[in-house]
Amino acid sequence: MEILQQAVRKLANSMRIYVETHCEFQRLKYIDKEEAIDNLDRAFESKLEAFHSLYDVSKNQIDYFSSADTASLILMRNAIHHRDHLLFKSWNHEMALDDKFKKYLGAEFLLIDYPVLGVPSKMRYFYKLEDFYLRMDGDLNSPYLEKKMGAAKRTALLEKMNSDLGFLDIKAYAESQRYPIGQIYVNVMPIFISATCRVFCALKKNGLTFSGFDAKVYEEPFTNELEVDFSKFVYMPLRIV
Repeated sequence: MEILQQAVRKLANSMRIYVETHCEFQRLKYIDKEEAIDNLDRAFESKLEAFHSLYDVSKNQIDYFSSADTASLILMRNAIHHRDHLLFKSWNHEMALDDKFKKYLGAEFLLIDYPVLGVPSKMRYFYKLEDFYLRMDGDLNSPYLEKKMGAAKRTALLEKMNSDLGFLDIKAYAESQRYPIGQIYVNVMPIFISATCRVFCALKKNGLTFSGFDAKVYEEPFTNELEVDFSKFVYMPLRIV
């Protein structure tokens, strides 16, 4: 139990640091844009690492690969941890770093968000939808395919993401509006929220006592207040001008 408490404290601490980094981003981006973007990216990646640490010590209690939200976080963490590819770069990194947005002048992107119940507003952190497919869909012959996972497991996980996270519906809508798949970005913050709620609730049900200031602060919202509705989408077109 103490090992689980330690992992939960680490995750909660990384969540608090991300919030602080996000708040600082709004100021720092006007002073040093590169530092602001890199700091926020590292803070988000730190949350994924901390979630994976919790997975390591609780996977005997929780089936992380039976749910699309938890499995997707493990997928993102492993991809970013190994970095043997060019996938999973944030919207800020892809557009604002080194003024790369200039390559897309005149192009329109589709940003996708999910409603989070129990919170008036939330932070957004976007990854390209295509990256999930290039990592998981063997039919695409991607050089960046996840090779540590068997083909059957990859297919099953992709089907879960398509249905439970609405990826297939998002793709269908984007295609109907003539958006290339490389210009579709999904807010992964609700996926993180949903996955953390699922794990915190399961651990609390199994008798875990949340220990440490940050863990106690996040206990109530992530076990009793927050809920993500993956059946609804907020479509936000954005043209680069």
